[in-house]
Amino acid sequence: MQRKRYAPGRTGSTARTAVVLTSVLGLGLGLGLTGCSAGPTTDDIAVDAKAGPVSPVAPPGRYRTLFEPCGSVPQSTLKDLLPGAAALPDAERGKAYRGVAAVTYDTDRRVGCTWKADSPETSHRLALDIERVVSYDPAVSDDARAQEVYLRKQLAVGIPVPPTTPPTPTGTATGTASGTATPPSTGATAPENTQNTENTENTENTQNTQNTTSTPSPTATTGKPSTAPTSGAPSGGTPTPTPTPTSTGLEPRVLDGLGEIAYLDDTLSTVGANGHQRVVSVVFRTSNVIVTVSYREQTTGSVEAPDSKELQEKARNLARMLAERLEE
Repeated sequence: MQRKRYAPGRTGSTARTAVVLTSVLGLGLGLGLTGCSAGPTTDDIAVDAKAGPVSPVAPPGRYRTLFEPCGSVPQSTLKDLLPGAAALPDAERGKAYRGVAAVTYDTDRRVGCTWKADSPETSHRLALDIERVVSYDPAVSDDARAQEVYLRKQLAVGIPVPPTTPPTPTGTATGTASGTATPPSTGATAPENTQNTENTENTENTQNTQNTTSTPSPTATTGKPSTAPTSGAPSGGTPTPTPTPTSTGLEPRVLDGLGEIAYLDDTLSTVGANGHQRVVSVVFRTSNVIVTVSYREQTTGSVEAPDSKELQEKARNLARMLAERLEE
């Protein structure tokens, strides 16, 4: 019998093998696509469950931008703060009222302006600084960071921060240094001790009364208080307390009703032989913005020192106006 000639790829077994391979590949691709579109595996869920709670991020400050400083002070206010500008020529007077903006690289973080006017006897200078504090720590808010910056400024000029009242300890018993309470005395000895104490007090009172009756008081004869030591006082007499300096209400101090927290600093110094210089600074914080108003007056020759009350009033009025501007 004549055999058929062999032709590659045409046998039945080869064709069946190709069909099986095609089916396997198609099944594998289908499984791969199904795996890509499926949700997270059990291992992934277990890893996410082990992660701790996410720490809350501190809230941002109220302010994201700052207003233009040189145009924030009305000209009527500048005329009051810079009286010497009225005598200047028109061009110089206009320049004095426009002010000079502070050099800054980010007007959303810090801005400032300075005005100045001189006269033969006095010169005035007004400076405004506005800073927006930003905290780069997600756990610290902008307001908290601004409070830290503000307190450093206050302590730097020597104005202490008002202390907080510590809580009053409760349940404290009188006793030894180790904290052990002293046991009360027995009932048998208590009346006797009380009676002895009363007798001793009565005897001393009687002696004091007799001494007072027999010896005239120095006050009655001279009209001046007696300087002799009292009974039971030390031989040196009672020490005279140091008089407390009277407050004028114009010393450096913490201010109320201005922003969230504020203080005022007032310094007087000499300039040259007979000149004086007084600088009044008002600093306040509102949320994450700190505003500093610095008002200076300098005199020359025999002119008296600048009046503290007048400068403080003008600086506070301007600071109050800027605080209202921030609330708009």
